[in-house]
Amino acid sequence: MIQRAFKSLLLLAVVTLVIHSATFSSELPKVGQAAPDFTLPFATKDSVNSSGLKLSQVVGKNNIILAFYPADWSGGCTKEMCTMRDNFTSLSELGATVYGISGDYVYSHREWAKLLNLQFALLSDHDHEVAKAYASYSPEDGYNKRTVYVIDRSGNVAYIDLEYKAASTESFEKLKSALTKLR
Repeated sequence: MIQRAFKSLLLLAVVTLVIHSATFSSELPKVGQAAPDFTLPFATKDSVNSSGLKLSQVVGKNNIILAFYPADWSGGCTKEMCTMRDNFTSLSELGATVYGISGDYVYSHREWAKLLNLQFALLSDHDHEVAKAYASYSPEDGYNKRTVYVIDRSGNVAYIDLEYKAASTESFEKLKSALTKLR
């Protein structure tokens, strides 16, 4: 009886591992490749848009910064989004539009954007499907990882930082350098 239960448990563990690997082994988007398209609801400090933003519809005018972060209202995420806010003009001058992306709901995004006076949209990826497509989801934690992508005007991935550090000016300077090269 115990042997049968052990074999069943072992089989379940193997099946779970295979499913888990298949779910999260999607290939990381690479620099030069087309950015995975998506549509997500979003909020700004002034409004909520439930019908969403479709990436392919905003490609072309500016380079796009996709700043994935774990959660609204947390210290590191506040630092990251405030850095984007405080440098919004210089990022705009470099031809970039900023979009923050987390798993929080749009109503949390709106209140947080109001509190921080953010000039850019926060996209709600509640099911983390977009984060998974961009290798920016941590299944162990259940949150987005702090990562940054730049999508160029052609819709291709131009820059990736899978270990963006909110507390480091070095990460932000690398982002600005990548944007400068795209001008």
